[in-house]
Amino acid sequence: MSGRTVFRMTGEDARDFLQNLVTNDVNRLEDGIVWTALLTPQGKYLADFFLVPEGEAILLDAPEVLAAGLAQRLKMYKLRSKVVIEPTDIVPARGLGDAPDGAFADPRHPALGWRAYDGRRGEAADWDALRVAHCVPEGGIELQPNDTYPLEAGFERLHGVDFKKGCYVGQEVTARMKHKTELKKGFRSVSVEGAAPVGTEIVAEGGKIAGVLFSQSGGKGIAYLRFDRAKGPMSAGGAVVSLAD
Repeated sequence: MSGRTVFRMTGEDARDFLQNLVTNDVNRLEDGIVWTALLTPQGKYLADFFLVPEGEAILLDAPEVLAAGLAQRLKMYKLRSKVVIEPTDIVPARGLGDAPDGAFADPRHPALGWRAYDGRRGEAADWDALRVAHCVPEGGIELQPNDTYPLEAGFERLHGVDFKKGCYVGQEVTARMKHKTELKKGFRSVSVEGAAPVGTEIVAEGGKIAGVLFSQSGGKGIAYLRFDRAKGPMSAGGAVVSLAD
């Protein structure tokens, strides 16, 4: 699987170090891999990644386009923690259905199958179509550093945030959005007639901007929408967009 970078984290403080930084509960590594994110202190997305148990070590599987920034930020936070972060040449693999021995179920959605880090070959599938069908945003495409809020991106639905684990960077803003506000914007599945470049603005009836259209496949798409304007038929360039059922 191209487009991914895998780091290895070792050291006696590795789990506690991550637990104090990321959105999800690192203790879930006992049950498999964990999808999580690192946020800014203002609660905005910086990078999402999978944490993978590897004996006493932890693998970090991140989008290649965000990997350098992620490594830099982790090293900035490391200070005197007994943690070592190193790049690897591991190439992740993935396939559909139940996870075979040595592989892990994708924690975001059952339709996304399994992931493996042991050198096995993956299976061919239209992964973009599956991701779009289940409104699973991708780092570097829908998920934009210093811009996206995790709850607007569906992190709760996709098991990427834990509200009981305690403090982490950006936790206060995330908790406030969960408990004290009603989300007025966010990613939603849309039906798309035609096509438009990723990042095309969606225009509602009356000419008001209703959002942005991102990944598209098989007549569906992932859109970031302002919910009060996302009504009726909308346009994105030459495409016609409407909320999916």
